[in-house]
Amino acid sequence: MEVRLDGKVVLVTGATQGIGRAIAQIAARSGAAGLLITGRDQKRGDAVAAEISAMGTVASFASADLGDPEAPARLAQACIERFSRIDGLVNAAGLTDRASFGDATLDDWSSLFAVNARAPFFLMQAAIADMKKRGQGGAIVNILSINAHCGSPELAVYSATKGALATLTKNAANAHRFDRIRVNGINVGWTDTPAERVMQADTLGHGPGWLDAANATQPFGRLFSVTDIANLAVFLLSDAAGPMTGTLVDQEQWVIGANR
Repeated sequence: MEVRLDGKVVLVTGATQGIGRAIAQIAARSGAAGLLITGRDQKRGDAVAAEISAMGTVASFASADLGDPEAPARLAQACIERFSRIDGLVNAAGLTDRASFGDATLDDWSSLFAVNARAPFFLMQAAIADMKKRGQGGAIVNILSINAHCGSPELAVYSATKGALATLTKNAANAHRFDRIRVNGINVGWTDTPAERVMQADTLGHGPGWLDAANATQPFGRLFSVTDIANLAVFLLSDAAGPMTGTLVDQEQWVIGANR
């Protein structure tokens, strides 16, 4: 099986580091014709765009804070203006701030839902509108979290945002299946990303040895890598996934529902 994105234009949010960046890189290696990568850091975004362009895929960076209600429309328009279309969308950006029933504030709720649920909804809305207008179908992949099933106590609000996005993924897939627009999601398990390294080592105070300790607790001896997630995301974007839509893949090494 060959996973290819030849001729396709893909918009990837959160693509300046971590999972989003890995998805953009593998999309480029898989023959994508154009990539609009987004994030908040202009310098880092320009560097990733240059890196991808050097691989032979035309790439542009558009800076945006997805907490801004106007950002999704601006990003979609930037992609259409630059490449004339959107064939694929990956909602990889997300906040992972901790907020439990004991300490969550209205600001926590607002910021997490704004970036993790509202922004993906309106990005999907804009991408679907372009796909329907051209009548060529398309593919959307939402990066969710295994925490959408429940989540640990300190991730109550975060988990709720991913649960919301899980429902929106299925709703969009159902609403637009006859438009030949496929919408799937990945419930990502614990993954070693730059943001997670900062969160664990610094924010949560677990120190530089946290990764070795975390790896040792996993059935396969390591956390997921960003490449693990990106490989699946690009498969779901590609024609190799066939007509598969409305699916939420638990990319996890613990079996959901089993008694550990």
